[in-house]
Amino acid sequence: MKQAKGYFGRRKNVWTVAKNAVEKAMSYAYRDRRTKKRNFRSLWITRINAGARMHGMSYSEFMGKVKAQNIELNRKVLADLAMNHPEAFKAIVEKVK
Repeated sequence: MKQAKGYFGRRKNVWTVAKNAVEKAMSYAYRDRRTKKRNFRSLWITRINAGARMHGMSYSEFMGKVKAQNIELNRKVLADLAMNHPEAFKAIVEKVK
C-alpha cells in the first residue's frame, strides 16, 4: 500500500487493485529502464548524423573513420560536441577526413 501512494481512485486504497497497479508499474519500470538506453543511443546517433552531414559526411562514414583513427570518444560525447560545441566537432571531422 505504501508503493501505491499517490495513485488515483481505488488504486490507492483497495488492496487487490493497489497490488495489481503496483505490480504493473514495477514491470513497466523494469522494461523501460532498458528501453531508455535504446532511446538515448538513437538520439545520439541522430545528433551525430546531423552534425556530420553539415560537414559533408554521413553518419556511417564518419563513425567508420573515427574508429579507424582510434579516436576514443563514445556516441554520447560526440553527440554533445555536435550539439553544444560545433567548433570542436568540426575539428574532429577535419581530423578524420
